[in-house]
Amino acid sequence: MTIWQKPYTLDDLNNYRGIHKDNVNKVLDIVFTEIGDDYIKATMPVDHRTIQPFGILHGGSSCVLAETLGSVAAWMCIDNEKQMAVGLEIHAHHIRPVSSGKVTGICKPLHRGRTMHLWQIDTYTDEGKMNCTVRLSVAIRDRKE
Repeated sequence: MTIWQKPYTLDDLNNYRGIHKDNVNKVLDIVFTEIGDDYIKATMPVDHRTIQPFGILHGGSSCVLAETLGSVAAWMCIDNEKQMAVGLEIHAHHIRPVSSGKVTGICKPLHRGRTMHLWQIDTYTDEGKMNCTVRLSVAIRDRKE
């Protein structure tokens, strides 16, 4: 059974005006690639936009991918007309350097409460090796009218 509020598609995530239009997701070419019953996946290239001066994936870029996945996953779980999801805290462990290709993030819930969600996001290299693991807490707030 799915955890999502409604049946989202990859087109919803990749082309929705707020998620992938004229913001950091578009600049870094973050692309959603899979929606499961309780997880989502997205990729991000390791290139001139996402590396640090020593030629490896910037930790901040990994955090952007993770926060994108966790925030979008939380957004998919709530009634967006009445609520909004905003990141509270991110905790990342950078396990191995990546200097080319792309990374794939997989986001799964650890806790989905009424006012706070906790998401686990693990990112992997093209070779399937984990390069970063992240926990993201997201506040669920009522929209002001």
